[in-house]
Amino acid sequence: MNRVKLGNTDIEVSRLCFGSLTMTPFQANLSIKEGAYLIKYAYSKGINFIDTAEIYENYNYIKEALKGINREDYVIATKCYAYTKDMAKESLELALKELGTDYIDIFMLHEQESIHTLRGHQGAIEYFLEAKKLGKIRAIGISTHRVEGVLGGLICDHIDIIHPIVNKEGIGIQDGNVENMLSVIKEANEKGKGIYSMKPLGGGHLIPKAQEAFNFVRNIPYINSVAIGMQSKEEIDSNINLMETGLVPDSLKNSLMSKKRRLIVADYCLGCGNCVNTCKHHGIEIIEGRAVPNENCILCSYCARNCPEFCIKII
Repeated sequence: MNRVKLGNTDIEVSRLCFGSLTMTPFQANLSIKEGAYLIKYAYSKGINFIDTAEIYENYNYIKEALKGINREDYVIATKCYAYTKDMAKESLELALKELGTDYIDIFMLHEQESIHTLRGHQGAIEYFLEAKKLGKIRAIGISTHRVEGVLGGLICDHIDIIHPIVNKEGIGIQDGNVENMLSVIKEANEKGKGIYSMKPLGGGHLIPKAQEAFNFVRNIPYINSVAIGMQSKEEIDSNINLMETGLVPDSLKNSLMSKKRRLIVADYCLGCGNCVNTCKHHGIEIIEGRAVPNENCILCSYCARNCPEFCIKII
């Protein structure tokens, strides 16, 4: 698989990034052995780039996979919500320890909304800059679901990498449409920011037209790499084929195209509202004492992280 540099950094990644959220207990609930196998399988097929986050609670999957991977050839991007130096230090030390590595290639501030939230995270950025000088971090980035978030990353000189949501229907973009998002991403890339996008299939909503949806993002020249969740060898093979040829193999088309992910809430939901307070997309609500997803749900499963009864999953 072809590799590209992320913006003005010296970090070289595959055009396809392994989105690792889908293997976690919040979604497919793979065992550590199963998840690590898929990461190594993807690497054997040319995918040298993985996206994770502190809240995914899957560092142990990646640590196990790294036992069979050339660490210097592998790029790990993770994220946290830290906004002070102490919180940033804690998040970095946790990642280094649980991943069993001496450095993180890309450390990002999770779900940034604008230049104002970035200013509110200045303490964390200052710590990451110190860590970067010490070789513990290679690049600093942000993830965002907002056009204003990309603009914030564009303005902030310390941000090397931007990880925005992009799909042909604009699913999950919180403050505009896909045209707005692409306009600011193009500007950010021209300024030297590395861009790797997320959710090309809109969190699963666009699976029935996966080929068209994936090619839309694949053909945008100012997106360096595309992160997509993968939870089986078939999905890995299909996504690689999509990236390299623009086509889903006929042998995999029926099984993959017919798959429609959905968020489910178990019968024992207490209706506490934690999920509602967590979701920034207003994609879940309490109806008659129970959480119910609605048409705004983008299947990110972040709400599951804050469910005290662990009754929310994506299947």
